[in-house]
Amino acid sequence: MRKRPRSDASRQYVVTGHYEPPADVPRPASAPRRRRRMPRWAWIALIVAGVALLVAAISLIVSLVMNGVQLLTARPPGVGTAFVAPDESKAARAAAAGGSVDELAAAAYLAAQPTAYWLTPEQDPIGAVGQRVLDIAHEARESDTALAVVVYGLPGRDCGNHSAGGLDEADYATWTTQIGNALRSVRDVKKVVVVEPDSLALAPQCGNVAERVEQLRGAIGRLTGTDTWVYVDGGHSNWLGADAMADLIRQVVGPGVRGFATNVSNFNDTYDEFDYAHTLSERLGGLHALVDTSRNGSGAPADDEWCNPPGRTVGDPSGTYGDDVVDTNLWIKPPGESDGPCNGGPAAGVWWPAGAVELTRDAPR
Repeated sequence: MRKRPRSDASRQYVVTGHYEPPADVPRPASAPRRRRRMPRWAWIALIVAGVALLVAAISLIVSLVMNGVQLLTARPPGVGTAFVAPDESKAARAAAAGGSVDELAAAAYLAAQPTAYWLTPEQDPIGAVGQRVLDIAHEARESDTALAVVVYGLPGRDCGNHSAGGLDEADYATWTTQIGNALRSVRDVKKVVVVEPDSLALAPQCGNVAERVEQLRGAIGRLTGTDTWVYVDGGHSNWLGADAMADLIRQVVGPGVRGFATNVSNFNDTYDEFDYAHTLSERLGGLHALVDTSRNGSGAPADDEWCNPPGRTVGDPSGTYGDDVVDTNLWIKPPGESDGPCNGGPAAGVWWPAGAVELTRDAPR
C-alpha cells in the first residue's frame, strides 16, 4: 500500500487498484421509481378476451361431446323406421291443384305416403338445393321421422334416355357439395341418401364405367356425414346379374357407404329383390341394402316393360320389411311420376294423374 502524491483529505488510499470514495462524501440519492399502472381499457380487453376463450373452449367441448353421442346413438334405417312424406312432393302439389274426384283421391293418398324426395338440378338448382334439403329436414324433425332423398343430377344422366340431363363436372361438384353441407348441418335428423339410381348398372351400356366410378366416388365423399346412410345404385334382379353388378359396386364403395339400393323405379317382386340383395351382399363383404317397393304391388310385367307398364299397383309401405342384409324397404320412386313419354305417359318425372289413379286403384282410401 502506498500513498499518492499531494496529501489531500479528499483523497484516500488506492487498495489493489480499487477506488473507495471518502466515507464522508454522501452517495447520490437515486430517484424514486414510479410503478406504471395498466389502463382500465386494457384490463377490460383482457377480461373480454378471457371470457371469449372460455366460451370457445366450452363450445368446443360441447360440440365434441354431442358429435360423440350422435355417432354412438346413430342407427341405420330398419323395419319400423318412419320416413317423412315431403310437403314438396309432386303428389302433394297435385292434390292441392285440383282435378277429378279420382285424381284428387289418388294424389292425396300418395302425398300422405312416406316417400323419397328426388333432388334434381332442373327442379332444385345450385343455390336452391341446400334450402330444399333444410326444408325437408325441418319437416322430418317436426314429425319425428327420417329424411330420404335421391341425388339425381350427374353429368350424362341416364345416358341420353328419357331422364337425360344433369350437370357438367364442375357444377355437379358444387351442387353435391351444397347438398352435403345441408345434410351435415341437421345432425339431429336421420338421413337416407340414394345416390344416382341406374348410374352404375347403365355404365357398361353407356361405355363410361371409369368416368362414372370417379364421379360417384367424388359425390359420395361430398355427401357423407353423421347419421347419413348412403346407398349406391344396385340395379335390380332382372338386369346385369349379381357378379357384374358386384364388380361395379365394389369400385365405388368406401367410407360412408352403407350399401346399395335395388329395384329403384322398377316393379320386381319384393321376395326376388331380397334374394338378389343377399346374393350381392355376399359378394361385397356384407354390404346392406334398400329395396324399392313403391310400384311392385303387382310384380313385374311379363314382357319386362319398364316404362309406365300398365296394370301396376303400389307396393308395401316404407319400413315394412327388412332382415340382416336388407335394412328395410322404401318408396324410392314416387308413384304417379312418369317414367317417360311411353304407354301414354308424359315426360320423365312429370306428374301423371291417370297413372296415379291406376297405381292406387287397390289402395285403401
